Amino acid sequence: MVQNLNAGSNKIASERMRRKSEARRLDILRAAARVFRRSGVAAAGMREIAEEADLSPGNLYYYFAGKDELLFFCQDRTVDRMLEAAEAARASTTLPVADQLRAVIRAHLHYTLEELEGATAHLEIDMLAEELRRGIIEKRDKYEQAVRALIVKGVKRGEFAACDAALVARAILGALNWTSRWYRPEGAQSVAAIADGLADYLVRGIAAAHKDGNKRAKVPGPRRGLSPLPSSGTEERGSGPSGRKSLKSEKALIGSQT
Repeated sequence: MVQNLNAGSNKIASERMRRKSEARRLDILRAAARVFRRSGVAAAGMREIAEEADLSPGNLYYYFAGKDELLFFCQDRTVDRMLEAAEAARASTTLPVADQLRAVIRAHLHYTLEELEGATAHLEIDMLAEELRRGIIEKRDKYEQAVRALIVKGVKRGEFAACDAALVARAILGALNWTSRWYRPEGAQSVAAIADGLADYLVRGIAAAHKDGNKRAKVPGPRRGLSPLPSSGTEERGSGPSGRKSLKSEKALIGSQT
């Protein structure tokens, strides 16, 4: 009996320590995200990250052996959370597929913009060592397949227009990942507002037409109380006089990449 109680207590204490360590690692990740955004991922050093996290370099190395491991934790954790969100959405039997896809889009932006404060670290897969990069690529491919499966299901149910699901999935994910290039935490709109605006825009873009062919099928819009994304003529987070790009110039840049 005493042994069982001790085993149970040790298990609880171990789980508590694991959660505490995970929370501390996430705090460090957010500090690193600020450094990455300020200095760039390639130029950021562990000493600078330690200072931002209010740690000594030695304490930082207790949690992460180096920048490679920190980047891997960032990418691995982010894609795991996005996979969980995609699986949860796909498992729903009551929501329309449009709402399932919208939930995935919101979760994607929450984990990349809110938790990582808009840093592009989750995109820097080529900076990882080959053995680390391989596992991330496999998970990212699985996530893309989950998004693609939602689109296929929406087409089959008549919610989405017939389309190339692979092409549409990549277009959606590309748009979501690009937000890390222009988002600024100090800007006017919250991540939730941006996520709702983009989810509404992207899902409406693939909605099936009515039988008369004149109008798109109605897809629920963003939640009340949240502003839509600004038009291309307005300035987004951190843009304007400070020298950062407006959405209009970002769109021109996106166009130049295609």
